[in-house]
Amino acid sequence: MSFLKVPLFKRPSYRMIPIFKMKPICQTVPTFGNVTASYATHANFSHSISSSPSSIPTRIDDTSYRWRPMCLYFTQGKCTKMDDPTHLETFNHDCSRDLLMNVADFERKRPQDFDFFLVFDLEGKVEILEFPILIIDAQTLAVVDLFHRFVRPSAMSEQRINEYIENKYGKFGVDRVWHDTALPFNEVVQEFEAWLTHHHLWDKKHGGLLNRAAFVTCGNWDVKTQVPQQCQVSKIKLPPYFMEWINLKDVYQNFYKPRKEARGMRTMMEQLKIPMQGSHHLGIDDTKNIAKVLLRMLSDGAVIPITARRNPVSGNVNFLYKNRIR
Repeated sequence: MSFLKVPLFKRPSYRMIPIFKMKPICQTVPTFGNVTASYATHANFSHSISSSPSSIPTRIDDTSYRWRPMCLYFTQGKCTKMDDPTHLETFNHDCSRDLLMNVADFERKRPQDFDFFLVFDLEGKVEILEFPILIIDAQTLAVVDLFHRFVRPSAMSEQRINEYIENKYGKFGVDRVWHDTALPFNEVVQEFEAWLTHHHLWDKKHGGLLNRAAFVTCGNWDVKTQVPQQCQVSKIKLPPYFMEWINLKDVYQNFYKPRKEARGMRTMMEQLKIPMQGSHHLGIDDTKNIAKVLLRMLSDGAVIPITARRNPVSGNVNFLYKNRIR
């Protein structure tokens, strides 16, 4: 298996799980409010921002950096506009730039139970529509990689899918990107597991559990409810790595003990005075915003432990915090 390597942000490598070469299909897509950009797409599979944790330099704030929406073709390995200056000026192609830390943020950081945190926020209440995950290095607080897929429902008619996507993603201007790139959930899981294996975070031969890593979500719904339901709909077995997770809201509540209970991402960000960026309920933007809360908590000295475990036989979930968000 070969990997493309492109320099990125003074890191050792920028690797890609293979992209099958096909003739690009050009299109113009209206995206993100008043911005209109041209795209070209080609085949599926993953891009990844991979680096050796020990070699990632300490980062400092870049005051000249301007937030831009992510190119959602690029996040799925399908952008063919990397040589277009206008496109590069309009869209972000490096999600780590949105999560820069200051050197001073490392002073109170404490050892963690895990080497890596997998921050993610699913979208889709009927079936999963978006599956974005960021790897955060627990030691360096660096973004190691991004996995992002749009997911095509398997139990809906085409008409219902079109209505669902127009209602969900049309308001963000990314419905065309979704239609161009969405894959069935079982294929997304296969690519996700290949991505985890590439990062040495999972090995099916060793029981299928994560290796020194844990999922971080804003609530229990993603892993407790939606993933198992989607597995049933897609007729696949629930992967064993979804048996435990970290509900960041519970850790936040017990660490900061705020007077007002932080019941969601927005409340946590408001209390920490972290500006929210991007579109709320666009999964990739919410995942980055949740990662910002996680990074602040780590830099403030919080230890981030597992908060919930599922019994693999009964399916019952044991919540490990007495004081938790209901």
